[in-house]
Amino acid sequence: MIYQPSSERYNQMRYRRCGKSGIKLPEISLGLWHNFGHVDVMENFRKILHLAFDSGITHFDLANNYGPPPGSAEENFGRILKADFRGYRDEMIISSKAGYTMWDGPYGDWGSKKYLVASLDQSLKRMGLDYVDIFYHHRPDPETPLEETMAALDLIVRQGKALYAGISNYPAAEAAKAIAMLKDMGTPCLIHQPKYSMFVRESEEGLLDVLGENGVGCIPFSPLAQGLLTNKYLHGIPEDSRAAKSTGFLQEGQVTEEVVAKVKQLNTLATERGQTLAQMALAWLLKDERVTSVLIGASKPEQLADSLKALDNINFSGEELERIEKILN
Repeated sequence: MIYQPSSERYNQMRYRRCGKSGIKLPEISLGLWHNFGHVDVMENFRKILHLAFDSGITHFDLANNYGPPPGSAEENFGRILKADFRGYRDEMIISSKAGYTMWDGPYGDWGSKKYLVASLDQSLKRMGLDYVDIFYHHRPDPETPLEETMAALDLIVRQGKALYAGISNYPAAEAAKAIAMLKDMGTPCLIHQPKYSMFVRESEEGLLDVLGENGVGCIPFSPLAQGLLTNKYLHGIPEDSRAAKSTGFLQEGQVTEEVVAKVKQLNTLATERGQTLAQMALAWLLKDERVTSVLIGASKPEQLADSLKALDNINFSGEELERIEKILN
């Protein structure tokens, strides 16, 4: 069957302006970090992409190393783009990144101009695209001069291979320098993608201020702290969870009694708000107007549908915010 997007898709989503740019992003964006690789079931992630677009999600976030294996998420996304979304490219914001290990040798990692330009060329081939909307440097490089990395982003935009430049995982001071350099080059930084959730709050230590003052958007990743901010760990560690396998970023040792106690208290508050814990955790990030969009993953369509319900209630009373701070501290 040929996929026909819902005609109601733009009535179901709110969009926020990304910093001081002309771009608006959906309050929830879909990340393809997990569940879209060659090890995953194509029919499942195809349904996730259909539901996302039908729900007004216009922003799809990738990187060169997403999979597994690395590169396979871009290949799979490219296939579905060609088969199902052929006439809808101009309704989408597609992003990719480079900054982590992608191939052997000295030119397949970090932040050199050589690596960033070559990596984006490979990403465009995998996705079958002429350009991406946003291209990010994925993490700061302690050895390459920041000027070189930012000049590479500037070059890529001037070549038309990306419309906008972004940075990810940059702490506040480095982000401020990168933003200033890009501005001087005439290619303003559109957006920053930090790790930010109720449990990971370094972004509040200056980074959000830097972004707000410079008119740069913010799109947090890992908003559910790799699943900790869901009902999955209310009663210990389930056998099928990421923490039990200890193969991903969430290790069994992180699910301590103290963390579980916090999760239970947050879950109680979420229930009082008529939300799941995951929905409240997403809404909590969106309470800050400097946050443009929140990046979520999904392993099945039902999980995405559940996350989207967070948008039904993103307002918090002063008392609720105080309770959350008390629990977290």
